This record gives sequence, C-alpha cells and structure tokens, in this order.
Amino acid sequence: MVSSGENLKKSAAEKALKLVEDGMVLGLGTGSTVKFFLFGLSEMVKEGIRITGVPTSVETANLANKLGIKVDENFSGQIDLDVDGADEVDPSGHLIKGGGGALLREKIVAHNSRKVCIIVDKSKFKNKIGEFGVPIEVFEFQHANTQKNIEKLGAKCILRKQGEFRTDNGNLVLDCDFGIIENPEKLEILIKTIPGVAEVGIFNGLCHTLLIGTPEGVKRIDIGSA
Repeated sequence: MVSSGENLKKSAAEKALKLVEDGMVLGLGTGSTVKFFLFGLSEMVKEGIRITGVPTSVETANLANKLGIKVDENFSGQIDLDVDGADEVDPSGHLIKGGGGALLREKIVAHNSRKVCIIVDKSKFKNKIGEFGVPIEVFEFQHANTQKNIEKLGAKCILRKQGEFRTDNGNLVLDCDFGIIENPEKLEILIKTIPGVAEVGIFNGLCHTLLIGTPEGVKRIDIGSA
C-alpha cells in the first residue's frame, strides 16, 4: 500500500512529467521522489517520446538503463530541464541536498541546465532551510582538518557512517548542523572556500520551479531565472 507521503511524492513527479517535451536533454536527479518521475518517463519513452537523460548518480543511471531511458553521463552542452528532489526547500528556492550523497553531481547537472524543477512532498517545504543539516562532500586527504575548519563556522559535524559511506566520486560526506540558516548564500560561499571541500549541499540560485505535493494538490512556485 502506498503511504500518503509516497502519494504526495508521486503527484509532484507526475506534474513534472508535463514539462517534458520531445527531443529534450533531461537532468535526472537522485532520490525517492525522482524515482516516480523516472517510472513515468519510461512510460513516455515506450509511447515514442525521444529524450536523453543525464543522470546525477550511478543509482539513477542504473535505474534509467533498466527502464529503457537513454542516458549520456558525459553529455557536453546545456541540459534543457533538470528534474531533482531536495531534502529541504524554502519559498525562495534555497535547497538542502545531499541526503543520498549525490550532491556534487547534482549541482554540476543543475548548474548546466537551462531550467531546474525541484519536486518534493510538503514535508520538505520549510520557511527557512537548515533543520535537515548540511551534507558536505569532502576529500579523504586531511578530512579531519577539513572538518575542524568547517566547525569553525559554527557547525557540529559527523562523518557519515564513520567514514564507511563513499560518494560515487569516492569521497566522504560530513553531515553538518548549522541550525536554521539565515543567509544560505553567504554560508555556501564560506564553506566552498575551505580547502578539502568538494561540494556543499546548499544550492542557491539554481531552482526555477518548485512542485510541492500536498493533500490539496500540487502547489507550483516559479522562482524565475537563476
């Protein structure tokens, strides 16, 4: 039986499918909500629509291949539409991503996309981001010092799965608690300036459209151009 939360994810994903047009190059995000999008996209492919997907993780690439969706991990050029989820999002389109560990590839794909559509259920929609924490992908070399430098910014950081977790890029992930984030733009820049940080799970200025699954239907918020 599909839970109400799963139904909300599915409804947001189905709404995003309406943005897909024949011939598009699509960024394919990672996570439970995006899986519903991929299942729906595979049905569109069976019906004859032609698309190419740029996956943001090995997991997504494997599922897309299994579903018969053409993928090109090394696509060079601008992606027409990136559809991805988020761990948190606010009304201005600030995102927390990286709960699944795909944040670096997700940010690369989002940055190189003409439009980015974020699909979430209502539990992920917050007035301000930060409650979830901030995943930060770091290089293994000197990672303890990298962690100390991040903590100087006011965070409490934990190495995900005591260092056993690795991203698709072979890196570690620090899960960092900064509390509620008042200035996401400033914090993203400060973290990114620390040597040893590969990527930070704060996404600013990349979201164009939010689709939020609610019991009353899918709420759409258009942020505008990034």
